[in-house]
Amino acid sequence: MRHRRSEQHHSEPAAQTSSSAPSPQPVPVEEPFGPPQTCAHRDFGLSYQVIWDFVSISNNLEDMRRAWAKLFGISGSQWLILMAIADLDQGKGVSVGDVSQKIHAVSTFVTTQTKILERMGLLNRVPSTEDARVVLMSLSDEARGKIEHLSPRWEALHEYIFRDFDAEALNDVKAKLEMLKHRTKLAMQRVTDQT
Repeated sequence: MRHRRSEQHHSEPAAQTSSSAPSPQPVPVEEPFGPPQTCAHRDFGLSYQVIWDFVSISNNLEDMRRAWAKLFGISGSQWLILMAIADLDQGKGVSVGDVSQKIHAVSTFVTTQTKILERMGLLNRVPSTEDARVVLMSLSDEARGKIEHLSPRWEALHEYIFRDFDAEALNDVKAKLEMLKHRTKLAMQRVTDQT
């Protein structure tokens, strides 16, 4: 199983692409948008359907996450935390702040859940040697063993989901999703400011 910055969102680890594939272009920095303009000539029906497709994909991934979590005897959120740590850890452990940012959850929630996962024997939590105030987390040997056991099943599903995408297509999709993620964040901020 891929040990992936998607959301996840909140979903499972992202697809791997060929090492020779070109890196997706960075999302251009955009100025905050101004007041909405009249677009009487434009039909938003298609873009609305795309949004509903995102909702369906998100729900499907959520159901998959819960199914995987059930095999571990943990919640879907706890599974997501495990996957985030597996994806972020480069051998030195991962901070609560890094995990919180990746899964878009408050740090207090991540702290509470990782303490539970530690008691279950699925996580190691140790103070940073550079800053004792920072706790670094990594998967336990037990968690790594369970994930490795499930890897063939996950990889088969992963291959099925992305079988029509080569590396170039995946990079193109990823770049466009990064753009949409950036713009929806700006849109969310605008909605928040207006309420």
